[in-house]
Amino acid sequence: MIYKMIAVSAVTLVSSVALLAAGQGGSPASRPRAAVPATMKPHTGPLPALPRVSFEPPRSMAVLQQVYEFAAKHPEVLQYVPCYCGCERVGHTANHSCFVKARAADGRVTEWDSHGMGCTVCIDVARDAMTFFNAGSKPAAIRDAIDKKYAASYPSSTPTPRPSR
Repeated sequence: MIYKMIAVSAVTLVSSVALLAAGQGGSPASRPRAAVPATMKPHTGPLPALPRVSFEPPRSMAVLQQVYEFAAKHPEVLQYVPCYCGCERVGHTANHSCFVKARAADGRVTEWDSHGMGCTVCIDVARDAMTFFNAGSKPAAIRDAIDKKYAASYPSSTPTPRPSR
């Protein structure tokens, strides 16, 4: 039993050191902060069709529609919420990036990111943020709640800036 605990501890330590060396570990405060436009405007008007994917999404289309719409209309929330699925490796900077790939200067979504269609972590983080927002929470409180729920279970997250309090 003791040998098993030592082995698990050693694997955890080696993994943590490897993640830190790769720049993916450590506390969210110790990671480099991504540049997120402070003036990101919300989408107005009709939304583009959701991206087509060649697989069965892990959540219902109704949930996906809600999450993508929330990402489009509330960048002031999701640009400050990290994602914990490992998508920082593909350049994502926040949970917002999992759904919105590009916006016009006026805030209209011009391109969706299809990554969010197939990732339960991305969807669940955004859905939790949406639930907190709809209950009246502010971005700083939403960020704290998401970090509390997900950070202990996942070894890395996007380099997401914190909202001002």
